[in-house]
Amino acid sequence: MADPSSYRPKPGQIPDSPGVYKFRDEHRRVIYVGKAKSLRQRLANYFQDLSGLHPRTRTMVTTAASVEWTVVATEVEALQLEYSWIKEFDPRFNVKYRDDKSYPYLAVTLGEEFPRVQVMRGAKKKGVRYFGPYGHAWAIRETVDLMLRVFPVRTCSAGVFKNAARTGRPCLLGYIGKCSAPCVGRVTPEEHRELADDFCDFMAGRTGTYIRRLEKDMMAAAEDMEYERAARLRDDVGALKRAMEKSAVVLADATDADLIAVAEDELEAAVQIFHVRGGRVRGQRGWVTDKVENVDTSGLVEHALQQLYGEESGDAVPKEVLVPALPEDPAAVSQWLADRRGSQVSLRIPQRGDKKDLMVTVQRNAQQALGLHKTKRASDLTTRSRALEEIAGALDLDTAPLRIECFDISHLQGDDVVASMVVFEDGLARKGEYRRFQIKGFEGQDDVRSMHEVISRRFRRYLQEKERTGEWEEAPAPTGPVPAVPVDGDSPADGDSPAAGEPREDDGRPKRFAYPPQLLVVDGGQPQVAAAKRALDELGIDDIAVCGLAKRLEEVWLPDDDDPVVLPRSSEGLYLLQRIRDEAHRFAITYQRAKRAKRIRTSPLDAVPGLGDTRKQALIKHFGSVKKLRQATIEEICEVPGIGRRTAESVAVALAAAAPAAPAVNTATGEIMEEDDGGSTT
Repeated sequence: MADPSSYRPKPGQIPDSPGVYKFRDEHRRVIYVGKAKSLRQRLANYFQDLSGLHPRTRTMVTTAASVEWTVVATEVEALQLEYSWIKEFDPRFNVKYRDDKSYPYLAVTLGEEFPRVQVMRGAKKKGVRYFGPYGHAWAIRETVDLMLRVFPVRTCSAGVFKNAARTGRPCLLGYIGKCSAPCVGRVTPEEHRELADDFCDFMAGRTGTYIRRLEKDMMAAAEDMEYERAARLRDDVGALKRAMEKSAVVLADATDADLIAVAEDELEAAVQIFHVRGGRVRGQRGWVTDKVENVDTSGLVEHALQQLYGEESGDAVPKEVLVPALPEDPAAVSQWLADRRGSQVSLRIPQRGDKKDLMVTVQRNAQQALGLHKTKRASDLTTRSRALEEIAGALDLDTAPLRIECFDISHLQGDDVVASMVVFEDGLARKGEYRRFQIKGFEGQDDVRSMHEVISRRFRRYLQEKERTGEWEEAPAPTGPVPAVPVDGDSPADGDSPAAGEPREDDGRPKRFAYPPQLLVVDGGQPQVAAAKRALDELGIDDIAVCGLAKRLEEVWLPDDDDPVVLPRSSEGLYLLQRIRDEAHRFAITYQRAKRAKRIRTSPLDAVPGLGDTRKQALIKHFGSVKKLRQATIEEICEVPGIGRRTAESVAVALAAAAPAAPAVNTATGEIMEEDDGGSTT
């Protein structure tokens, strides 16, 4: 525990101006980010008598080892910089909302030549217009099905679209009038984009004008005795009205607004957001968070606004945002929202009428979400705590292993040997800290030797991090021979955030191998456990427990023990170890299969420098197969568009150097099978 007075800035050193500050711990990791109108006044609050601080604030300042700040010109800049730093450093003492589910959106891919309507989840992409979020994907599909009658926009995938264009025949929706079939040229790209724009306008709430226009056209068609067209327009109006009825009118003045409500207790908080467009609820979402910092309702609202609109712009930020409590500096937050929207945004507390009544409904949803979350978490937390206590008791550990790392080896008959490392903290998977390894120290199949190499590499990196951050003055000398295995093949899990990716400078971001586990689990029995223990001993590490979980009888093996530890089949501890082991196996075999697939897909053309995918495809398309390309002369290769003589010579050399694969034989008939277009046998 650090003494805040040891790193307190000197009097007069802190400027009396707006800015953003960050506290770092002894390892230089950023643990808290905050902003202030006056840095001097705000930071002085952290260095008062510890007994006068809130328990959460006291924990933060005693965990920190230094504080630094950045001066900005305005409170709006401070708000933006605070959001950017929280996103970049992921500080442990800042409130961070997490979605209670992955919400589906109705998305229109306006960035494509022929925009497509579809259901999307996950991170938002550029060039895509989003509507929602919705509670269920089926609700989106019902709405789209009704609207395609009036706005026959493309909904098919790229593959279906290209196939229809190639064959000249549209899909079923094109035949029944629910797609304008741009794939076969029934409409021009401009006409199809106009349909997509009308679809977006209707979904954005501009419904009345469009329906009145259709009704006017319907009456005109009836007067002109075009009864079939009038009947079709009548059905179109009915379909749009049915689509509108799926979201009831909640605000009579066709308001565009987001309503945010907060339910909280001493430890946790839940936020609910209703998205109202054109007076109708078009989407709903909810977040929950642990109150790891001393924050009131206005602070929770400000954090919610940052997360909700931090990556948004334009119409995604509504004209009006209704909240239960205003942020500490409402003018700065309103200006920040206006900058993101490009026009004025009203941020206020509803006082009366329909908006206040709707806010009561949103608040009720927030209370229910918090109660449901606490019920689930209480059950889950109790189970996880019992599992960790059972593991500690069975393995004779001093404390429950809050961080567990598990390693597994995967290969296919000795080829593409890889390893995985998965991390569980407090009984929950931390996928951002998963790692995968290529075995580099030797060739062939040897699970024990592979396990020794992986454990050595992982914990050598841990020792390097400790030495670099100054946790000791001199690293301990290894007690045995350590193979000089390069570590640059260690790769993060797919989809890792930047903060959990490659090692970086001393900037406060979490490092790849900076944290040691309390328990190291290997997938295997005595030999694998002995290899892991030997690797730790060679590095001089003696404070990490090691065990192995054998698949056959689900026995737990400890180093230097001739008999396994047998946990009861109903044990929560055994169930947790099995989940961790199975997750390591899944992650390893996924990586191994990906490597094998990549190796199989390789082509002799890959060895030609400067030859990209486009020209490779052009060569294969021109000659039909790698086999025929290998037989072509340099002059014939030069006939392919985009291929010059120097490139043609390189292609010919590469194909001549690559020995052709042995022909495949049908074992039933003895027939030798020819190469296909990709150069492999079929």
